[in-house]
Amino acid sequence: MFSKILIANRGEIACRVIRTARKLGVRTVAVYSDADAKSLHVEMADEAVHIGPSPVGESYLGGDKIVAAALSTGAQAIHPGYGFLSENPDFVDQVVAAGLTFIGPSAASIRAMGLKDAAKRLMEKAGVPVVPGYHGEAQEIVLLASKAREIGYPVLIKARAGGGGKGMRRVEHPDDFSEALSSARREAKAAFGDDRVLVEKYVDKPRHIEVQVFGDNFGNAVHLYERDCSAQRRHQKVIEEAPAPGMTPALRKAMTEAAVKAARAINYSGAGTIEFIVDASQGLKADRFWFMEMNTRLQVEHPITEMVTGTDLVEWQLRIASGEKLPKTQSEIALAGHAFEARIYAEDAAKGFLPATGTLHHLKFPDSPPDAAMIRIETGVRAGDAISPYYDPMIAKLVVHAKDRQAALDALGAALSQTEIAGSTVNTAFLAALAADPDFCAGDVDTGLIARHQEALTSVAPPTGEIISAAALAASGAGALPPSNDPWSSLSGYAHFHRVARRTRLKFGETDILAKVSARADGRFQVTLDAPFDSANSHDFRAVPRLARWPGHITVFEGAVGYTFAVPDPLARSDEASSASGSLRAPMPGLVKLVRVAKDDAVIKGQALLILEAMKMEHTIAAPHDGVIAEIATEGAQVTDGTVLVRFIEEPNAPTAAAG
Repeated sequence: MFSKILIANRGEIACRVIRTARKLGVRTVAVYSDADAKSLHVEMADEAVHIGPSPVGESYLGGDKIVAAALSTGAQAIHPGYGFLSENPDFVDQVVAAGLTFIGPSAASIRAMGLKDAAKRLMEKAGVPVVPGYHGEAQEIVLLASKAREIGYPVLIKARAGGGGKGMRRVEHPDDFSEALSSARREAKAAFGDDRVLVEKYVDKPRHIEVQVFGDNFGNAVHLYERDCSAQRRHQKVIEEAPAPGMTPALRKAMTEAAVKAARAINYSGAGTIEFIVDASQGLKADRFWFMEMNTRLQVEHPITEMVTGTDLVEWQLRIASGEKLPKTQSEIALAGHAFEARIYAEDAAKGFLPATGTLHHLKFPDSPPDAAMIRIETGVRAGDAISPYYDPMIAKLVVHAKDRQAALDALGAALSQTEIAGSTVNTAFLAALAADPDFCAGDVDTGLIARHQEALTSVAPPTGEIISAAALAASGAGALPPSNDPWSSLSGYAHFHRVARRTRLKFGETDILAKVSARADGRFQVTLDAPFDSANSHDFRAVPRLARWPGHITVFEGAVGYTFAVPDPLARSDEASSASGSLRAPMPGLVKLVRVAKDDAVIKGQALLILEAMKMEHTIAAPHDGVIAEIATEGAQVTDGTVLVRFIEEPNAPTAAAG
């Protein structure tokens, strides 16, 4: 076993690797960028080395810097985590050339599976079924469009490099192919440095089911059963589970055998995942699954496999890389219970899952769910940490395990309802809604489920009068409630013949709220809301509900929903410009990738004005109303959160034009 390893990653996965290394008595070296100088993984590691500025291209993608850090600290091996350089064969060659061990597969194995088109040709030769489509080298648009017609619409354009839904577009009609191809290529180029694509048949009711495989350097390969990752938004996984609901013995046997065959075809060593697309339109059948791609690394969702098989996959990685054989044979690996993983992101589900930034002023996870279920939190952040625009906005992975699927689903819902995050927009309410969705609960899930139910899943009920009153109570200064025999200590003033009242102002979205808070003699507080709420809307409190105070705000938690209220500073001057209806501002930091209109152009509501690239994904900024462009951002400009992207000529009857 190694005595010291370097972890070429950050955040949650770096913390995860450190925990297992500690268990094995292996010292760890962290690397960090400027943005991560005070991060949790740096604090947890035995040593840490600064590798550059915040952008990934100047830090975490710098193979030379990472190898130099390993050599200077005496590390014997490098664990890549996932993302960044984890599937870069040139980096593996660089690590090996420096006399270090790469904790993962060989460069040859990564190259064999690194490009989706080449991998599918290899799998065809190995006898593994592949999705019907075009996986060739030629990339001329005329050829690709022709192949799409041959395959039959709808088709899926996919970047041949990378994953995570980047560079992927579903195309329903031939007229849309050219635009979708251009968009997929731009996104693929930005994310992976490779804009080449493949075109595949879009399966009508696709399930995304993957098999965890593991190989060693002695020719052994095993599987650790399957995971279902069909619950996706924008081709990115949201909630994963193991085992797959509705899995039949025949399909499991066929898929796991195909997965092991795929691993052996490339002499695979280490942790890997074989991803399959399954046609569930007629139920799960052994002849209706196809190889999609292989991830030659540890997966984000690996904890659910660990929970249902009782293994530590990171420990297996370290043991295999240090020269040991697989810890278990196939017959020794058994399934037990059911597990779910929910990815908690800083994002606005109601706005198309737009990534968010912010400081995590309040962060609280449940200790344990009910009914003897197990809970596991995988995170790389603490309260007070900031969500940076430079990296993936995942806050944590909430993992639950129980005796069966229903018990695990109940535990997931309970754990999400007890999670409290304030300071950034998060997706906990969406996750809870998905976990309670009737189709999801029944196991009738496919990759289109979220899109079909998106409006219902992302809609959040407005705050009730009780929730608003709770926020007003907290804003009044009656925070930690006083003992019942002293109800006045948190409110200033005293009157002998009537109750003391404090006027409190709040703002929820664009709605101004005025409330009156009074202390009662029996130790309770009474909150009465003024217009626009019913003046009779009065609520009594003996205990303050679940809430968090943070600079200028109060967040009240109701189940998995966090309602955030602004507490206006009466001394602060309002910024009239920020609320002007004649402009559009950047919803997050990013790069203006493409500008579709020019100054003086007439536009209509919903027309695409520009494309903003943020966190390696493209986001279309559309006109909120008809109007004429007075000013628009320059293509290639780097903008910050709140930067004005578009200004409109403010005329009461602005001319309109057809989109185009």
